[in-house]
Amino acid sequence: MKKTLLIFGFLCCVITASNAQVVGSEIGDIAPEIELPDAKGENVVLSSLRGSLVLIDFWASWCGPCIKEQPLLVKLHNAYPDKLSIYGVSMDTKKPLWTAAIAKGKLPWINVSDFKYWKSPVVNDYKLQSVPLNFLIDKNGIIIAKNIHGKALEDKINELLVQ
Repeated sequence: MKKTLLIFGFLCCVITASNAQVVGSEIGDIAPEIELPDAKGENVVLSSLRGSLVLIDFWASWCGPCIKEQPLLVKLHNAYPDKLSIYGVSMDTKKPLWTAAIAKGKLPWINVSDFKYWKSPVVNDYKLQSVPLNFLIDKNGIIIAKNIHGKALEDKINELLVQ
């Protein structure tokens, strides 16, 4: 009987541990924390946006597809100003190019960068291999979609926020 109870207890622990949520970059994971400076040099913490849907957008001023998608992001930001937060993480290495791209694109959301490009800690945390790359995070910080762009991104955000 003791042996059976021990085995049962062990199996319960294994099952419980396997269902525990982990910090990672896959759908269902808790999004890794990001704390980087904005254009004014003030650190902005990703988790400060909890409570709303968050799009983490990895981009760069030199990335054509990134710049091409910005009008859609502006449209979505303007459509859901109180429900959708965008946290732009730039892979730029030169602040003037980054701030000029923000101004030119009229990007009203939070934009951060440490100008370390591929040496930034966020590269490993989010398994970044190229830009553009994005992650859609629910109000609790859980990744619910990743690397969706264009109409698929627009449809997903509309589906989640139109109620």
